[in-house]
Amino acid sequence: MISVEQISKFLPHRFPFLLVDRVIDIVPAKTIVALKNVTCNEQFFQGHFPEWKIMPGVLIIEAMAQAGAILLFSSIPNPESKFIVMSKIDKAKFKRMVVPGDQLRLDVEWTRGRGRICQMKGKAFVDGDLAAEAEIYASILDIEDLKGKKGPGQI
Repeated sequence: MISVEQISKFLPHRFPFLLVDRVIDIVPAKTIVALKNVTCNEQFFQGHFPEWKIMPGVLIIEAMAQAGAILLFSSIPNPESKFIVMSKIDKAKFKRMVVPGDQLRLDVEWTRGRGRICQMKGKAFVDGDLAAEAEIYASILDIEDLKGKKGPGQI
Protein backbone atom coordinates (compact mmCIF):
# COMPACT_ATOMS: atom_id res chain seq x y z
CA MET A 1 0.00 0.00 0.00
CA ILE A 2 1.23 3.50 -0.84
CA SER A 3 -0.03 6.43 1.28
CA VAL A 4 -0.81 9.94 0.07
CA GLU A 5 2.51 11.13 1.56
CA GLN A 6 4.38 8.60 -0.58
CA ILE A 7 2.23 9.44 -3.62
CA SER A 8 3.49 13.02 -3.32
CA LYS A 9 7.01 11.69 -3.93
CA PHE A 10 5.86 10.26 -7.29
CA LEU A 11 3.55 13.01 -8.52
CA PRO A 12 4.15 16.76 -8.77
CA HIS A 13 0.42 17.42 -8.23
CA ARG A 14 -0.74 19.04 -5.00
CA PHE A 15 -4.05 20.16 -3.49
CA PRO A 16 -6.50 20.76 -5.06
CA PHE A 17 -5.29 18.80 -8.09
CA LEU A 18 -3.88 15.64 -6.49
CA LEU A 19 -6.62 13.11 -7.29
CA VAL A 20 -5.17 9.89 -5.85
CA ASP A 21 -5.54 9.29 -2.11
CA ARG A 22 -4.02 5.83 -1.79
CA VAL A 23 -2.51 3.01 -3.82
CA ILE A 24 -3.76 -0.36 -2.62
CA ASP A 25 -1.97 -2.61 -5.12
CA ILE A 26 0.78 -2.18 -7.65
CA VAL A 27 2.66 -4.58 -9.90
CA PRO A 28 5.42 -2.53 -11.60
CA ALA A 29 5.19 -2.42 -15.40
CA LYS A 30 1.77 -4.13 -15.23
CA THR A 31 -1.07 -2.77 -13.08
CA ILE A 32 -2.06 -0.40 -10.31
CA VAL A 33 -5.18 -0.12 -8.17
CA ALA A 34 -5.66 3.25 -6.46
CA LEU A 35 -8.42 5.09 -4.60
CA LYS A 36 -9.88 8.58 -4.77
CA ASN A 37 -12.34 9.51 -2.04
CA VAL A 38 -14.83 12.03 -3.43
CA THR A 39 -16.03 14.45 -0.76
CA CYS A 40 -18.44 17.38 -0.76
CA ASN A 41 -15.44 19.63 -0.01
CA GLU A 42 -13.90 19.22 -3.49
CA GLN A 43 -13.36 22.68 -4.99
CA PHE A 44 -14.78 21.72 -8.37
CA PHE A 45 -18.22 21.11 -6.82
CA GLN A 46 -18.57 24.88 -6.28
CA GLY A 47 -19.23 25.27 -9.99
CA HIS A 48 -20.02 21.73 -11.25
CA PHE A 49 -22.87 21.95 -10.38
CA PRO A 50 -23.73 23.90 -7.21
CA GLU A 51 -27.21 22.38 -6.85
CA TRP A 52 -26.44 18.90 -8.22
CA LYS A 53 -22.85 18.00 -7.49
CA ILE A 54 -21.28 15.76 -10.16
CA MET A 55 -17.54 15.09 -10.47
CA PRO A 56 -16.41 16.30 -13.93
CA GLY A 57 -15.61 13.42 -16.25
CA VAL A 58 -12.33 15.03 -17.23
CA LEU A 59 -11.22 14.84 -13.59
CA ILE A 60 -12.12 11.15 -13.42
CA ILE A 61 -9.85 10.65 -16.45
CA GLU A 62 -7.18 12.79 -14.74
CA ALA A 63 -7.40 10.59 -11.62
CA MET A 64 -6.84 7.50 -13.79
CA ALA A 65 -3.91 9.25 -15.50
CA GLN A 66 -2.35 10.16 -12.14
CA ALA A 67 -2.64 6.52 -11.02
CA GLY A 68 -1.04 5.54 -14.32
CA ALA A 69 1.80 8.00 -13.74
CA ILE A 70 2.49 6.39 -10.35
CA LEU A 71 2.61 3.02 -12.13
CA LEU A 72 5.06 4.38 -14.71
CA PHE A 73 7.26 6.10 -12.12
CA SER A 74 7.45 2.84 -10.17
CA SER A 75 8.41 0.92 -13.32
CA ILE A 76 11.10 2.99 -15.05
CA PRO A 77 14.79 3.41 -14.25
CA ASN A 78 15.81 6.72 -12.62
CA PRO A 79 12.27 8.01 -12.05
CA GLU A 80 13.58 11.02 -10.12
CA SER A 81 15.05 12.34 -13.40
CA LYS A 82 11.76 11.98 -15.34
CA PHE A 83 8.61 14.01 -15.83
CA ILE A 84 5.46 12.29 -17.09
CA VAL A 85 2.74 14.12 -19.00
CA MET A 86 -0.52 12.91 -20.45
CA SER A 87 -0.27 13.09 -24.22
CA LYS A 88 -3.49 11.55 -25.51
CA ILE A 89 -6.86 10.21 -24.36
CA ASP A 90 -8.75 7.80 -26.56
CA LYS A 91 -12.02 5.86 -26.31
CA ALA A 92 -13.20 7.68 -23.17
CA LYS A 93 -16.62 6.58 -21.98
CA PHE A 94 -18.62 7.69 -18.98
CA LYS A 95 -21.11 5.20 -17.58
CA ARG A 96 -22.31 6.64 -14.28
CA MET A 97 -22.24 9.89 -12.33
CA VAL A 98 -19.72 10.27 -9.52
CA VAL A 99 -21.00 12.30 -6.57
CA PRO A 100 -19.86 13.27 -3.06
CA GLY A 101 -19.54 10.23 -0.82
CA ASP A 102 -18.39 7.96 -3.66
CA GLN A 103 -15.02 6.25 -3.62
CA LEU A 104 -13.40 5.83 -7.02
CA ARG A 105 -11.41 2.65 -7.50
CA LEU A 106 -8.89 3.37 -10.25
CA ASP A 107 -7.66 0.29 -12.11
CA VAL A 108 -4.93 1.05 -14.64
CA GLU A 109 -3.08 -1.46 -16.80
CA TRP A 110 0.10 -0.68 -18.74
CA THR A 111 -0.73 -2.12 -22.16
CA ARG A 112 2.15 -0.95 -24.33
CA GLY A 113 5.34 1.06 -24.19
CA ARG A 114 7.39 2.23 -27.12
CA GLY A 115 10.30 4.57 -26.45
CA ARG A 116 9.05 7.52 -24.46
CA ILE A 117 5.35 6.84 -25.11
CA CYS A 118 3.33 4.47 -22.92
CA GLN A 119 -0.22 3.32 -23.45
CA MET A 120 -2.45 2.39 -20.54
CA LYS A 121 -6.05 1.31 -20.15
CA GLY A 122 -7.86 2.83 -17.20
CA LYS A 123 -11.16 2.05 -15.55
CA ALA A 124 -12.85 3.86 -12.66
CA PHE A 125 -15.39 2.02 -10.52
CA VAL A 126 -17.81 3.08 -7.78
CA ASP A 127 -19.14 0.25 -5.62
CA GLY A 128 -18.14 -2.25 -8.31
CA ASP A 129 -20.00 -0.37 -11.07
CA LEU A 130 -18.00 0.99 -14.01
CA ALA A 131 -18.09 4.80 -13.88
CA ALA A 132 -15.60 5.61 -16.67
CA GLU A 133 -12.95 4.07 -18.87
CA ALA A 134 -10.34 5.34 -21.32
CA GLU A 135 -7.11 4.60 -23.09
CA ILE A 136 -4.45 6.94 -21.73
CA TYR A 137 -1.17 7.76 -23.42
CA ALA A 138 1.71 9.30 -21.49
CA SER A 139 5.03 10.76 -22.55
CA ILE A 140 8.06 10.20 -20.34
CA LEU A 141 10.33 13.24 -20.52
CA ASP A 142 13.80 13.86 -19.10
CA ILE A 143 13.76 16.71 -16.58
CA GLU A 144 17.20 17.83 -17.80
CA ASP A 145 15.75 18.37 -21.28
CA LEU A 146 12.98 20.56 -19.82
CA LYS A 147 15.22 22.90 -17.82
CA GLY A 148 15.22 26.39 -19.26
CA LYS A 149 12.32 25.66 -21.61
CA LYS A 150 9.19 27.73 -21.29
CA GLY A 151 5.79 26.16 -21.13
CA PRO A 152 2.86 27.07 -23.35
CA GLY A 153 1.72 30.64 -22.89
CA GLN A 154 4.90 31.75 -21.11
CA ILE A 155 6.99 34.64 -22.41
